[in-house]
Amino acid sequence: MSPVSVRYIVNDVDAAIPFYTERLGFAVEQHPAPGFAMLSRGELRLLLNRPGAGGAGTSMPDGQVPAPGGWNRIQIEVEDIDAMFSTLKASGCSFRSDVITGNGGKQVLIEDPSGNAIELFQAAPRPA
Repeated sequence: MSPVSVRYIVNDVDAAIPFYTERLGFAVEQHPAPGFAMLSRGELRLLLNRPGAGGAGTSMPDGQVPAPGGWNRIQIEVEDIDAMFSTLKASGCSFRSDVITGNGGKQVLIEDPSGNAIELFQAAPRPA
């Protein structure tokens, strides 16, 4: 099976790379130009594009310009969300909320340097 690729538009690829590699465990696969990088984490490839860089950063025929942010997101499963939240918060990362507990587990939305959401998720323990 091929890796799954997700593309995020970011304001500054060089600022996004250390966020994803140092804080969320991604590895740099390619960084051929300032406007693009390909990162990986397991079977996930994350393609980072600056607006105006390459085909993915090109304006649409109606004039819409690709921009970061929004509510679509990738989800990264973690083993101890409370500890990870505390560590990332102490390092200055931005979050959209505190950790939220629901029926399926706990989640929190962290933002990359351009405001793109990444969901950190810890599944609820399964009944014995």
